[in-house]
Amino acid sequence: MQFRQQALSKLQSPEEIDLPVRFARPQGRLVLTVTVAVMLAASVWAVTGTVSSTLGASGILTHAQGSYVLQSPVSGQVTEVLAEEGKRLPANAPLLKVRTANGDTTVRTLTAGRLTALVADIGSVVTTGADVAAVERVEQADDPLMAVLYVPADSGSNVPVGASVDLTVQSVPTQQYGVLRGRVKAVGRTAQTRQRITGFLGSSQLGELFSKSGQPVAVLVRLDPSSRTKSGYAWSSSDGPPYAVDSMTLATGAIRLAEQHPIDWLLP
Repeated sequence: MQFRQQALSKLQSPEEIDLPVRFARPQGRLVLTVTVAVMLAASVWAVTGTVSSTLGASGILTHAQGSYVLQSPVSGQVTEVLAEEGKRLPANAPLLKVRTANGDTTVRTLTAGRLTALVADIGSVVTTGADVAAVERVEQADDPLMAVLYVPADSGSNVPVGASVDLTVQSVPTQQYGVLRGRVKAVGRTAQTRQRITGFLGSSQLGELFSKSGQPVAVLVRLDPSSRTKSGYAWSSSDGPPYAVDSMTLATGAIRLAEQHPIDWLLP
C-alpha cells in the first residue's frame, strides 16, 4: 500500500512534467550506428567479394603414358642382368637372361621406356608370370613430366580444368626452393581401384598407398615450363632447385578451386 501511494503522489506532482524525454544515450546511438554500418559492409562483401579455397591431394610425378609391369615369360634362374635401373631402354631391349630346362631365355621390354624398378637379381629364381621389372613409358628423352594427383572421389567434381596447382615435391626442400607450379589438364570421372593405379604406375605399393582411404579420382596436372630453371619447370622461387626432378617422385598438391561469393554458401 505504501508503494502505491508513492506512485500516485509522483503522478499527481507537476514538478517533472516539463522535463524532456530521453530516448537513448549518445553511447547507444554510436553502438547502433556502428552495428548498422558493419551489417551493410558484410552484406556488400557477401555479394561482391570472393573467397578461394584449396583442395589437398597426394600424388606422384610421372609421364602421362604411365608405366607397365614386366613379367617373366618362363620359369628358371636369373644368370645375367642386362639393364640398369633409371636408364631409358628401347622396345624389345634385353633385360634379363634366365636359364630354364630348355636353355637360356632373354626377357625383353615390351615398349620403350625408363626402367624404374628391377626386382630380379643374378641367382634369383623366377616363375612364369612373376613380376621382374617396372618400366615407365617414355617415347622421347625430352618428354615432359606431369603430376598425377589422387583426389577423394566425392571432391573430384569440384576440381575445374585449368585450376592452378602448387606441388610440394618430396625430393625438394620447400623452405629453400619453394613449390612446383602447374595447372589441371584433365580430371578423371571414374574412381580408380587399387589394381588400376598399380597398372598405371607399375607399382603395387603405390597402388596401395593412393587407395588406402578409398577409391580416388585421378587428376592430371601439367607442369608450367620455364627456361630459367635447372629443372625446366616453374617454381615459386625464382630459380628452383639446382637439379632436375625425376619421375616417380612423390608429391603433394594444393589445388585452387573456383572462387565463390560468400552469399552462394547461404543460397540453396
